[in-house]
This record gives sequence, C-alpha cells and structure tokens, in this order.
Amino acid sequence: MVGQGVLRECLLDPAVNRVLGVGRRSTGVENPKLKEVVHSQLTDFSAIKSELAGLDACFFCLGVSSAGMKEADYSQVT
Repeated sequence: MVGQGVLRECLLDPAVNRVLGVGRRSTGVENPKLKEVVHSQLTDFSAIKSELAGLDACFFCLGVSSAGMKEADYSQVT
C-alpha cells in the first residue's frame, strides 16, 4: 500500500525523470517513466547491481502485515 502511493507520486511528479521499480512481481502499472525489474531475492541485489547504478534516490517500501507471521520471518522481510 505504501509502495503504491510512493510509485504514484513519483510518476506524477514532473521533477522525476524516470522510476525504477524493483519487486517480487510486476505492479501492472504502465507509464513511460517506469521501468520495472522483477527480482525475487530481496535480500541480495548483487544480480541487478548494474540496474541500480546512477540512481539519485531510493524508497524502500518492502513490507508485509505481521499477522500470523513468526517474528524471525517478519524481521527478514521487513
């Protein structure tokens, strides 16, 4: 939910030239400013290091509800 809001605001902001979205799955959003990288291993970004080079800002919006999760699993995801 937070990530959707951040993505929306970045795409609407005329000062933002391009947006690189990295996630476990595609957002389904189509916008000329948006490039998405589907990357399942969100604890290791070494495989997509070149995609991340030269960016000016990062919003880390990964998270899940803690309901029904073990503390160690929740800590790893968030």
